[in-house]
Amino acid sequence: MKRTHTCGELRKANVDQTVTLAGWVQNRRDHGSLMFIDLRDRYGLTQIVFDLDNPDVLELGQHVRSEWVLQITGKVIARPDDMVNPKMVTGEIEVTVQSFKIFSRSAPIPFETDAYAKVGEETRMKYRYLDLRRPQMQRNLQVRHAVCHAIREVMDGEGFMEIETPILGRSTPEGARDYLVPSRVHQGKYYALPQSPQIFKQILMVGGCDRYYQIARCFRDEDLRADRQPEFTQFDVEMSFADPDDIFAVIERCMVAAFKDGIGVTVNPPFERMPYSVSMDKYGCDKPDLRFGLELHDLCKLVKEVEFKVFTAVLESGGIVKGMAVPGGAEFSRKDMDNLTELVKIYGAKGLAWIKVQNGEYSGAPVKFFKPEQLNAVRDELGAKDGDMMMFVADKKKIVNASLAALRNEMGSRLNLYKDGEFRFVWITDFPLFEWNEEENRWDAAHHPFTSINEEDMEIFMTAEKTAGSRIGEVRSSSYDLVLNGVELASGSVRIHDAEVQKRVFELLNISPEQAKDRFGFFIDALSYGTPPHAGIAPGIDRLVAMMLGFENIREVIAFPKTAKAIDLMTEAPGDVDSKQLRDLGIQNVTPKR
Repeated sequence: MKRTHTCGELRKANVDQTVTLAGWVQNRRDHGSLMFIDLRDRYGLTQIVFDLDNPDVLELGQHVRSEWVLQITGKVIARPDDMVNPKMVTGEIEVTVQSFKIFSRSAPIPFETDAYAKVGEETRMKYRYLDLRRPQMQRNLQVRHAVCHAIREVMDGEGFMEIETPILGRSTPEGARDYLVPSRVHQGKYYALPQSPQIFKQILMVGGCDRYYQIARCFRDEDLRADRQPEFTQFDVEMSFADPDDIFAVIERCMVAAFKDGIGVTVNPPFERMPYSVSMDKYGCDKPDLRFGLELHDLCKLVKEVEFKVFTAVLESGGIVKGMAVPGGAEFSRKDMDNLTELVKIYGAKGLAWIKVQNGEYSGAPVKFFKPEQLNAVRDELGAKDGDMMMFVADKKKIVNASLAALRNEMGSRLNLYKDGEFRFVWITDFPLFEWNEEENRWDAAHHPFTSINEEDMEIFMTAEKTAGSRIGEVRSSSYDLVLNGVELASGSVRIHDAEVQKRVFELLNISPEQAKDRFGFFIDALSYGTPPHAGIAPGIDRLVAMMLGFENIREVIAFPKTAKAIDLMTEAPGDVDSKQLRDLGIQNVTPKR
């Protein structure tokens, strides 16, 4: 055998056993008559000892360097009490080498692979095979594996089948840009890599595969951020004869198992549920972080008589005024407030008004425009206490919500209003079915064009006009998002299974029958052959694992990620291809004009 034990396995109970270990040299410490090597594999470290009792082995061992791959056979001995290393799980023992073999040597490495090495991200990605040896990366991938394994166990127990859907499909120009793959056999034609298995999983429902799931690879050619990659993994789910409650129950069981098996944390279902309208009113966004309070309050009625032109001008033009109380904010400096003002300006706000509540008095530029009873009423509404600061934004509703949502999150982080390792899930429900596109003067699907309608709004949906300001904007969808700590983990919905409803959606979206046939023809045909009511969702695996481990950047939990410019620094992809390959595909590169 190449090894009898792993490098993280031996304990005091193994003393006097002869064992064989194999792994990488983490480091070497030469003390002349004794030489110590920490041997590493993905399970841990074991200290091995070369001594004068075996001079041939000692002499050979003196040539060993970091990251060489060795096999050693030796005897397990107990370390003296004063030499026990409590920081290592194998810290009570060491192995005295009787013989060893060098499997391979290593060139000098560009960075150390121990847990304390500080290495730039580009270097880590270029030498990803070395970066993967680091304990943190080993743990990240182990947690990811445990999460996926836990999810599969739950889904298998619930009677779901894991079914693979195609990677090469047809381009459907919806959402993000597709990655296109040219066909050699059918020149001038292109496959598209899937942005999601959405259409295929719905067709599986038509095909009678009533409980489907897949840990699916997906692709989107979009501008990248820390939580985005051109290729990513999602936990894709679809159920027939199901409503949102069925989806919620299954996904919550998966999350409970994933957190328990992945990081040993207990999360308690059922998760909170919150309508979209409530989330926007209280938190200014559809992905609220519920680990802390700082709720937003509509102040339009309370400030409409205040002689503060910043407020009155906005209210007269149809805008709104909202605010929140920031605990301890009375201690903020002028520089702090200038920085926070710049923050809200990023989201379109023209400024940030504020009033300090300190020693029973109010201070701040707007105070002189308020009557005492008006100040007290606003203070009561916001729940401000002595030592707090009241902050306000007045503008169009969309700008106010976006600005204060960002400000709220900044305050939650800056004031340490939540603990690391705290997890708060919430289901956001009843999203609008449509949203108005001002640039193109038309309604767009807020989710996707196959999202079902909230039954309570069906009459409005079937009768409303598709003009701007129409009641069609009031129609709620039967869709839902799973949000964790202010981050959207998953988006899903009940799907349309009624052909007449689907036609009406296309009509409202200005998609003609001919366009619908061209874009979704095979899918629409499939739905015409007896479609069960069905619902689905797709949590992102990369984002979920990153949040579990406390990373903002999902590259930390992906074995071979790409940079923010969609480049693989290790393989240097994307790269040039041979001209013959392009000729076979009927493609000619054209240098863009500068």
